[in-house]
Amino acid sequence: MTWFGSFYRSAIGKKAVMAVTGLVLFGWIFLHMVGNLKLYLGAEHMNEYAHWLRAIGTPAMPESGLLWIVRLLLLLCVVLHIHSAYALTMMNREARPIGYRDRKYERATYAARTMRWGGVIILLFIIYHLLHLTTGTVHPNFVKDDPYHNVVAGFRVWWVAAVYIIANLALGLHLYHGVWSMFSSLGVTHVRWELARRSFATAFALIITLANVSFPIAVLTGLVH
Repeated sequence: MTWFGSFYRSAIGKKAVMAVTGLVLFGWIFLHMVGNLKLYLGAEHMNEYAHWLRAIGTPAMPESGLLWIVRLLLLLCVVLHIHSAYALTMMNREARPIGYRDRKYERATYAARTMRWGGVIILLFIIYHLLHLTTGTVHPNFVKDDPYHNVVAGFRVWWVAAVYIIANLALGLHLYHGVWSMFSSLGVTHVRWELARRSFATAFALIITLANVSFPIAVLTGLVH
């Protein structure tokens, strides 16, 4: 058995894997949000940005080659993140096979109590998001290599916009607790860092949530058309 396998079998190892993969995914979510802000600059800027993403690494690599490598790495992070979360849940249940008679949540936040369900909602949303705006499988009027059109046309459907808003609110809760607990898993637990951890987690989750929710709202209200 490799050293990683031995390390991953422990609860500490699983928490560390959750923290590291979470850090990678948080970074990607932030960069993805920043890129989507091109929506407010118009079709030319957003489509040019999308073309730049596909062209990274050329001509040394085929077009979209590096993009697919990043996608595969992100997929690996998602799989490890989900598996470590599931494995930790099973370990906790085995350690306490009989549930609490009267569970109290005085010190638990709403985000922490809904972490697992929030993760399921986010996973389902990611699948829908890819089918909607990446492959166009469930898009009403998908145009290849025209992400600006696809976003605007997609969000003009009110229930699709509502799905994105609800999913991003769930993502915000997940990010808040995930970023805060990530510091604990990485050993940043000193009491003097408590306020900084909470503040950073709150600011990060709010920025991502407000920006992502603004996109469907901007299309529905006609600000972006």
